[in-house]
Formats: sequence, structure tokens, C-alpha cells
Amino acid sequence: MRRETLVPRPDWPAKVEALGLDFHTTNGEPYWWESACYAFSAAEIDVLEEATDTLHDLCLQAVEHVVTTGDFAQLDIPEAYWEWVAASWRRRDPAIYGRFDLVYDGSGPPKMLEYNADTPTALLEAAVVQWYWMEEVKPGCDQFNSIHEKLIAAWADLRAQHPHIPAIYFTGVSDEPEDLRTFEYMRDVCGQGGWQTEQLDISQLGWNGSCFTDLAERRIAAMFKLYPWEWMLQENFGSHLLDDSAAFVEPPWKMLLSNKAILAVLWEMFPDHPNLLPASFERNKIAGACVKKPVHGREGDGVRLIGEADGGSTRPGLVYQAACPLPVFDRMHALIGSWVVGGQAAGIGLREDRNPITANTSRFVPHYFR
Repeated sequence: MRRETLVPRPDWPAKVEALGLDFHTTNGEPYWWESACYAFSAAEIDVLEEATDTLHDLCLQAVEHVVTTGDFAQLDIPEAYWEWVAASWRRRDPAIYGRFDLVYDGSGPPKMLEYNADTPTALLEAAVVQWYWMEEVKPGCDQFNSIHEKLIAAWADLRAQHPHIPAIYFTGVSDEPEDLRTFEYMRDVCGQGGWQTEQLDISQLGWNGSCFTDLAERRIAAMFKLYPWEWMLQENFGSHLLDDSAAFVEPPWKMLLSNKAILAVLWEMFPDHPNLLPASFERNKIAGACVKKPVHGREGDGVRLIGEADGGSTRPGLVYQAACPLPVFDRMHALIGSWVVGGQAAGIGLREDRNPITANTSRFVPHYFR
């Protein structure tokens, strides 16, 4: 694994915009960054693929454990929703995708920082934009990236399983460019998988007393929501979710995995696993420096590094994970996002930042391997 410095394509903004990435620059700073790329060996890609599949399997075992024991209390999910979440898992409500954030420098096993299992973004960049970049800039090379094809296949499989559902609605916060393009892209691959689709902003979601509806008062039987479950539960319609009048992608049981409390559950179940980091609800159970994380949060929000001598809070809603610094290449901290689609490892995307904590301002950098 190494970082290479490149000369960007002179017309790169137009090329990525043609693929839907119109949020490539923020406040004058490129988010899509092709002045560099990351190169891997085929053996390193195999390691990442195996680790991703392994971690996904561990996470499914952790969901089964939480549901079987009924130990929802530490996951900061309101008690009124516990049985609803458990029922979703018992039915094996289908899931489409998720993204692990991994620490890896080409040596040693990849380490899981968290699982973005409910509303992962950086999807269009990973699935489509970096692939076209590679074909032009690194012809003859390969990329760990079958995300696009696997998404279409996953939606097609779901269509075959549920022929009675007339359409899937795609919703999220439309005035957030990254969110909008993400669920528009997901809508596109869903359509290629054989579904009829509709789109509306989350604020336009209605409830008529017995089911969710769109602006034309049509019933919504199924919905893809790029809107975190913890926010869904807090909306005015939150209590109506318990009526099970609509199917959701990602399903309710995914809130157990998108919740960073699952890190502590995983470490308790699989202590010393090579792909996991020590994690606990209690600071004093983590030796040395650690990272304090809110159990809910996106894009590094609220994540803080705590020194070896610093104590922690007993306040609910926090989890502590052993510090595992990101590898640094050319003074940039690199984070690997490894995608799971249809239950299988599907590809990676890399973010980098001068700051050791990845945030929504961190760059997306393409990759390739030989």
C-alpha cells in the first residue's frame, strides 16, 4: 500500500459532474482529490476482502446475541422499539449495503473502527467515479470495486422475493447535496434491478392514520431512507413505525449495527479478535489512549481522542475504543471504507485528512491495484 502523487486530469470537474458528482468541491476545496491515489497489491486486496467478510459475519452474530438476550438497554434505543427491532431481525428483513471504516497500512490485520450500516455515504464516489478515473488514468490496472454490479444484483434479488410491492420510495434530506446524490444513485441502481421507484424529501413523508403516504396520498409500501434510524424514531411519525405498514431499507435491525455501542458488544463476544479493537462502555477497561465516541453520530461528529491519563464519563450514550492511529502517507491520514453489498465484500473507497479524525470535509482519493 502506498500513496502516489499525480497530475489531475485538466477537465476532471466536468468528468466527475457528468457522473453525478456535483459536490466535488466545498468552499473552494476539492473533496474529490485526484492529485494523488492509493496503490495496493493484489495480496493486500485479498486481506481487505477477507477481513470485510469476516467482520460482517461477526456483526450478524452480534445482532443475534442482542436480540436473543434482549440486551438493548446499552444501545441507547428507546424501549418502546425493542421488540419491533427484534421482530425485524427474526423475520430477516433484507438489507442492501453498509460500509466498514478500517485502519490498514498494508501490514498486519485491518482493524474495524466502526460499521456504517444504516446510512453510509461516499457511495457514488466509490462505486462509479473512481472506476471511470481508473479506466482513464490507470489503464490496464484493476480496482477492488464491484459495488455497482452488486447493488443492481441485490435489488434484483429483492424484486424477485417481493413481486407484490408496487414501488420503492427513495427519501432523505434533499437540500444536502451529498445525501441527495447518494439516494438518487441508489434509486438508479434499484431501477436497473427491476423496480418502479419514486422520490420525495423526508419532510414530505405523510401518515394518513393507517399507512405512510406521498404528496398525492398514495400508500408507501416500501422505502429506502438515507436518514438515520435514531432520527426516524424522533420524528412526529416515529410511533407509527411500530405499525409495520411499510418495509424499510435499511431495515430496523440495522440500527443495532449503525450504533457504535455494538463495538463494545463485539469486543465482549470476540475478545482479542485480530480485526477488532478493544471497546467498552467503561473508560477504565481500555488500557492506554482511547477514542471516546457517541453511540450515534456521523462523519466523526463528537469523536474525541483521550490520553492514557484521562478519565471517562459514565454518561449513557458513549463508548470507548482503544486508539488505533490511521496510517500516514505524505502527512495525510488515510481511512479505508470497505463496502458490503448483498452480504458480501464489494469494494473500497479511501478518505484522507491532515487531521487524524476523518470528517465530512475529508477528501475522497481513488485507488487501484495490479
